[in-house]
Amino acid sequence: MARFTRSNDWGFPRWREYGSERGATAVRMCDRDGCDKPGDRPAPKSPNSPERWYFCEEHAGEYNRNWNYFEGLSAEEAAAREASERGEGSAYEQSRHYRWAGPGDGTRSRDEIRALEVLDLEVDADFEEVKAAWRRHAKANHPDVRPGDEKAAERFRAVQAAYDVLRQAEERRAA
Repeated sequence: MARFTRSNDWGFPRWREYGSERGATAVRMCDRDGCDKPGDRPAPKSPNSPERWYFCEEHAGEYNRNWNYFEGLSAEEAAAREASERGEGSAYEQSRHYRWAGPGDGTRSRDEIRALEVLDLEVDADFEEVKAAWRRHAKANHPDVRPGDEKAAERFRAVQAAYDVLRQAEERRAA
């Protein structure tokens, strides 16, 4: 008499979803004493160590709040490690102006850069230079100074709009 064993696998392709085995699955429990929740969040036992604790969500949060990266190091060793890691990452800091692949250092928007172009300024101009350029262009193109000149009036409006954009951006930065 042949013994029949039931199987959900009928060959390829699999006709059931992955992870739907019939057998019991092993669940790792939280490594915190007295906790009976599943420990599915790994945490390092010490810096630069491959060994891990496995905590539940609550105890992982507690562990992370109290984590000290420089634990067990003297003040000199901690300062040396911090300096070496800052040195390794400084190349990324120096090249952060390529972040948006636009002109400038990434601190100004496109509208601000266009406004600076209208005022004939560089992208790294500060607000005092913006004010001086605005006054210079406004005086040169004001309709009272050049009555009847449509090009000067249009240039005056463009200079005013550019100054408004830059003034509002400066106010946002200051706030």
